[in-house]
Amino acid sequence: MLSLIFLPLWALGAKPTENKFAKKDTPDPTEALQQADSLFAAGKYAESVPAFKQQVWQERRASPELLLKLAYAQQQLGHYPAALLYLSLAQAREPRVHTWRQLASLAAQHRLVGYPATWQQELRVQAQRYYYPGLQALLAGAVVGAIWLLWRRSPRTAWLGYAACVGLVGIYLHFLRPKPAGLVARAGTVLMAGPSAGAAWISTAAIGDRLLVLGRQDIWYRVRWQQREAYVREADLLLVE
Repeated sequence: MLSLIFLPLWALGAKPTENKFAKKDTPDPTEALQQADSLFAAGKYAESVPAFKQQVWQERRASPELLLKLAYAQQQLGHYPAALLYLSLAQAREPRVHTWRQLASLAAQHRLVGYPATWQQELRVQAQRYYYPGLQALLAGAVVGAIWLLWRRSPRTAWLGYAACVGLVGIYLHFLRPKPAGLVARAGTVLMAGPSAGAAWISTAAIGDRLLVLGRQDIWYRVRWQQREAYVREADLLLVE
């Protein structure tokens, strides 16, 4: 976690391009994963981690189940920053309350910030889980409603009701959309009051602290820290959502 790693979510599930000139003795990724699963089931976490990491970062096969296994193995080995990373990636791929509780529990053990263990946060996780299916349903309903009103030549009052429904869709988009977040990737990461090394110092973050990303300016991310805005260098933050 000492350097910024960018792994687009759309590429996590992509299959590697077939190389016609590859040697025939190249290990089968599926067979390697099965061997890693066997090692994991036997409690040989140190031996299973390299194969799991190869599946994630080289083979681009990062299912939520695989990421959770890798997180558990890293936690058993005492590598809590790596465990937080893979738990966060699994949460980004498939938001679940159980995964968030694991994140919050691990973060609490190491006194990290950005992992609220509240019912409001769990409700937000549930909303994120169904955000895109809900959005598709709302947009489809808006289109069908507009066609229906046009076909029936509905009066102005009906269109006012339709406008109110469209407004609700806008509220849904604004308040429930998943917000990007990042994990602090360097010890002693400095949070500044502005996007400059000469800006006022605010605080120092620990490895694994989770920061909501509000924007970006040059080589700086604008983040939320302790209910206020701060700036952190992009090289010190690992985007996971």
